[in-house]
Formats: sequence, structure tokens, C-alpha cells
Amino acid sequence: MVRKLQDHRKGKTGLHFKQKKNRFKNKQVLANKEKGNTFKATSKRHRKSLTKNENSNKNIETSRRTNLVSTEESPASDSEPDAYSQLISRFSKTKTPAIISDEDSESEDDGEKMYEGSGLLNNQSDESLNSDPEEDSEIDNISTTSNASNTEVSISTECDPFENHIQYDLDNSFYDAVSSIPPKTEEAIENWPILGQLKFFLPRSPNDTSPKIKKKRIDDDVVYAKPGEVPCRIERVRDVDWEKLFVKSQILGNILRANRKHANQFVREDDQLTSLQKELFSVINNYQDLYYPERTLDNGEEVRFVYCLHAINHVLKTRLKVVHHNTRLANKQDAKGDVPDEFRDQGLVRPKVLILVPFRNSVLRIVEMLTSILLEEGNNNILNKNRFFDEFNAGEIAMPHKNPKPEDYERTFTGDTDDNFKIGISVTKKSIKLYTDFYSADIIIASPLGLRRIVGAEGQADRDFDFLSSIELLVLDQAEIILMQNWDHLIQVWDHLHMQPRESHGTNFARVRPWSLSGRTRYYRQTLVFCAHSLPQISALFSRRCHNYAGKVCVINPIRTGTICQIVLQLPQVFNRIECNSAASSIDARFEHFIGKVMPQYKESVMSHTVVFVPSYFDYVRIRNHFKKETISFVQICEYSKDGKVARARDMFFHSSAHFLLYSERFHFFRRIRLKGIRHIIFYQPPTIPHFYSEMCNLMQGDRQTEEGSLSVTVLYTKYDSAQLAAIVGSDRVARMLASDRSVHMFMTGE
Repeated sequence: MVRKLQDHRKGKTGLHFKQKKNRFKNKQVLANKEKGNTFKATSKRHRKSLTKNENSNKNIETSRRTNLVSTEESPASDSEPDAYSQLISRFSKTKTPAIISDEDSESEDDGEKMYEGSGLLNNQSDESLNSDPEEDSEIDNISTTSNASNTEVSISTECDPFENHIQYDLDNSFYDAVSSIPPKTEEAIENWPILGQLKFFLPRSPNDTSPKIKKKRIDDDVVYAKPGEVPCRIERVRDVDWEKLFVKSQILGNILRANRKHANQFVREDDQLTSLQKELFSVINNYQDLYYPERTLDNGEEVRFVYCLHAINHVLKTRLKVVHHNTRLANKQDAKGDVPDEFRDQGLVRPKVLILVPFRNSVLRIVEMLTSILLEEGNNNILNKNRFFDEFNAGEIAMPHKNPKPEDYERTFTGDTDDNFKIGISVTKKSIKLYTDFYSADIIIASPLGLRRIVGAEGQADRDFDFLSSIELLVLDQAEIILMQNWDHLIQVWDHLHMQPRESHGTNFARVRPWSLSGRTRYYRQTLVFCAHSLPQISALFSRRCHNYAGKVCVINPIRTGTICQIVLQLPQVFNRIECNSAASSIDARFEHFIGKVMPQYKESVMSHTVVFVPSYFDYVRIRNHFKKETISFVQICEYSKDGKVARARDMFFHSSAHFLLYSERFHFFRRIRLKGIRHIIFYQPPTIPHFYSEMCNLMQGDRQTEEGSLSVTVLYTKYDSAQLAAIVGSDRVARMLASDRSVHMFMTGE
């Protein structure tokens, strides 16, 4: 009797303890004492989640359940299959070793242990990073009692956009809506005080827009990813709790200091972010794609600071999640070494953030911002710092003093402007390691050319692109400069994103997220595109190659005046519209119009000193071949011309030895010379950089022999050039020009 009474009391104690655990995780577990089979499956799930601190309680529970099953076994238990056994049978071949990490050290060795189980970090160590043995504060706050829970204790709350974005898989109907071409979206337009007019494209399932919940088993709900929503604008940071914005506490104290140092020294202490930064962060922190075509030389550092803050915050959250799960798994794994699905927290490879920029000087500023945001003032725990500054802080272009370049040119090409570079960065709690191997890096900063040399071409033996398989955040900054460098390099790199790795790279596939294994990583990638002007190539890249299931946001402010208002001369400007049916056919239609209708007007001797301004190099070569074939008097200057030929061409053009000067926009972008002797300009296509239009027109005033009455400008355009044309004449005028029955419009400036 005494033994039975003790067993009864122990059984009550174990049952009471289990009920407390169920209240902690906010789930209902249906346990039917009348059906021993169902109860046994539930108890097995609970036994797997018990920690080492509860071994005694586990034995009590096991004993009690054994007695229950033996005395109260239901007849249905023999006929009904084990639901849990059916569920795990599909994954029975996946056996993984235990991943043990007892503490979240700040040393590089601990950073390696973090990914040791999944092979996402090569074995590297640095004694200089073994300075801080403290554990993450979030892990310290997790008590042994919380470890007893049979479900994961989320480090962040359910409202964290990071958790909501990457934690759940896509429902089949929602996946069909996102992956369709074009995707099925719901559009919305809002006006914000600083960003202006925003257009939201939110993917929606045609049947149901609410998050679906389906059951794998009777007591297990599967929550699918929620469709994206219009983000809430941050109005005043002083009134907003940073913790509600889910910014990691370890970097909160560094934001104001870093922002003042690198972006805006006049930012107020109670705000910490400028008005522009608040609205940008409102969208970015919601994990939606962003296209911002109004990046200027004045606000460029503010924009850069926002995406650096978001990148470091994303990396820290991912790192803490992995370290927390490693600690949990050390106590939770069963004898078979199986890893529960709730601990799938990684991609196929480790690199998760890719930042593409045009110059080495841009990398220098990004790394300085990242270190200022992550590390406290006075903390110089940066590995390979001296090597980095030697390689990325040299080679600055010497600007001339006698004939100074335009201000925008000097500010754009300040610092090291080399465009062949790449660097991997690994991040721990209080340290940064530069020049990390790509497969050991959290962040990769590179130019398209630097990555193109690694990605290589098809058939190349030493090519490598596996490190691009699991990019979760992609930043394309100063996209208009990358367009001027070589857009094909960027497209080639983009084509190799999220491809299936050719090698496993030691990956523990039991820790890989299900949507990554199923090849859906591209729908979880957040893409941020920043440029100075809205251009068709960049817009097409954003609209056709960005597939974020959370949606995308475009800034679509109309241009009111345009650069035509910056022309100081009294100058007639004729805009000729070319009719065409498609963008592909516009290439031939433009060329035929040029040689058939425009050139005959400029062949007369009175029309000498004519510059043909050509944005595309392919069009440049086509026109050059035509001029040679027709024996037209001309000289040429392009980005591949040597200095001697450039000087000779300028001299011949100025002294009327050549009738035409064929001039490429890319040369003007990189050299910005002052041409003399211009009397007439033919813009074969509206310039990619809009202020080049007014700049070229204003060069006419430098020639004393030229009278304003004999000057002329002709612009050829199609309906597919509306973005470039709007930057020149304004959005309202372009709308009227394209809708007009007339194909020729003339503007007169300087009146």
C-alpha cells in the first residue's frame, strides 16, 4: 500500500509538472489517457525535450506511463498506427552528431564552434579574439526551467520581423502566387513625408490572404508564412522603444555615436536617426525589398548607415539563434542523434549578407560603419585591420586644380576607385574578422567584377559560386555607377544566386531550413537597391529578379522640373519621338531614323562641329562602322581610347579638321573632359545620367567664335526612354509628349 501511495503521489507530481510546461509554451497537447497508443506517442515527444536537469522527473514520468499503458491499454492501440513514427520515418536516414556549445564566447574559437556541427565554418582560430569569455545576455536569461519546455523558447517575440520572415515555410497556394510570372500581387500607394510616394507590391494568394495552419498530427499545428503588409512608419524614434523595433541590445548604445561619426553629425540625441533614416528603416526592418532611386551625394552616407545597421542586426540575430540552438541541442538530442525540425536555423552555406558596391572606397566606409555600430568606442578587436586599411585606403585620384572637375565628379571618385575587389567578414558579439574565407564569412562585400572573376564562365575548372547559395540579404548600392562600369558582370553574378551547391562544404543538412532544402531561398531573400536615378535596367532587375514573398516597395516620386532647367544658354532643343512596337525593335528603329532623317540635316558644312553623344557602347560601335563605311569625316572618343588619341581627336574637332565627334557617355562619366568648339549636339538617346544633358549643352558657351543663334540640340527618344527623358524635362512634360499626336517637340531655354 505504501509503495502504491508513493507511486500515486509521484504520478500526480509528474502530471502537475507537465501541465506547467504546457502553459509555458502556449500549446494544447491532447493526451487521451483512455488510448495508450496516443498517450505513448505524446510522452515520447515530451521525453525528447527534457533537459539533463530533469532526469529524475523524467524517470518518474516514464514509470507512471508504463503502468498506465500496461493497465489501461485501449483496444484501438493495436489497430491504429503510431503517428509520430510515421512522421519521422521520412527522415530516418538523417543522423547527425551532437552539436555542443556550452557558452557563447566572444573568441573566434567559439565562433567556429557555432557552425561546427553543420560544417559552415572552416577550422580557423585566432588567439587575439579570445579576450571576452562572456555569454550572450539572452542566453544567460534562459533558465534551466525554460529548457525543460518541449518546444523552442524563442529568443525574440512573435512580432520580430526577422523571426516571422525566415522561420516559416510557404503554403503551396501562396508559393504558387509568389512564383508565378508575373507574381500575383496586391498594389497599394502611400505618401510618406520624406520618402514621398511609395508603391507597394504585396504577393497574395488568389484564394486566401490569411496565414494558413495545417496539422501534421493531432497535437501539432504547422504555421505557414504570413503575406507581407504595408509597414508602419517610424515617426519619432524618441517615442519608440528600440526593443519593439527588435534591434539587438548590444548595438543600441552605439547607434547615435556611429551615426554622427559617419553619416550626419547633426542628428539629435533623442532621435538617433535622421528623418530619412527612420522611414528607410521602417521598410527595411520589415524585410521587404526596397528600390530607392533618389540616393544623392548628400544623403548617401545616411542611406549607407541604415543598411549597415540592418545587416549587422540580421547577422547578430542569426548568430544568436544558432548558438542558442547549439546549447539546447547539447541537452536535447536523443541517443540516435536526430535533430528536431524546430532547430533548423541555417542555410546551405554560411554567407548570408552580400553587399555589392562599385569602388574600394565604398568598402572602406561600409567596414568603418559596421565596426562603429557593433563595437563600443575604444574596442579595436578587428582582425587584419592594418592589412585592410593598406589595401582599401590607397590609390586616390589626384584632382586637377587648374581646370577643376565638376563637384559631383570629385565627390564620386574620391578615395580608391579600383573596381576589382572582394572581402569576407565574420562577426562575433564583440569582434570582427576581415579577410575571412567566403565559406566562413557572414558578410561578403564585393564589386560585380570581383565576384565575376570567381564565378567564372561555364566550363572553367576553378570557378566557384556555391557561397552565393544562401544569401538572405542583398544590397546593391550606387547601382548607376555599376551600370556605367559593366552591367553584364552584375547580371552574371545575379544568375548564380541560390543555385544548388556543387559540394556539400561539410553542411549538416539536419540544421538546414526546409525552404532552403526545397530550393525556395530566392523567395526569402531581401533585396535593397539604391541608385541616384530611376533607370530601366535597374528597374527591370528589381521587378523581374527580386522575388521576396514579403513584397517590394518602390519610391516613385514624379520629377517636377528636370535638368533642362539648368541650361543657361538660349538654346533651341528639338525632341524627336521614334515609333516602335517593342524595346528590342527600338534599337533598329532608332538607327534607321538616325541615318535616314537626322544625318542628312547635319552633313552640310554649316553644321560642322557636331557632337554625337551615344550612351550605349553597342550603338557607338554601330554608328562608328556606318561612318567608316560612308567615309564621313569624324573623330571618335570612347572609354577605350588612349590619351594620345583623345588629345588628337579633340584638336581635330576644335580646328574643324573633322565634321563629327562620336562621343560615348561612359568616357564622359569617367573622365569628364571639357570639350571645346561644340556648336551642335545630337543625343542619340537621352543620357543615362540626366545632368550630363545640361552639362553638355552648357559646354557650348565656352567658345567665343560661336554665336548662340547658330547652336542646336537634337534628342532622339522612344517611349521606352521615358525614365531618362523625365529626368531631363520633367514627368508631366514627358506624359504630354508621349500622348501627343506630334512626334517632334521643341523647347527653348535661356529666355
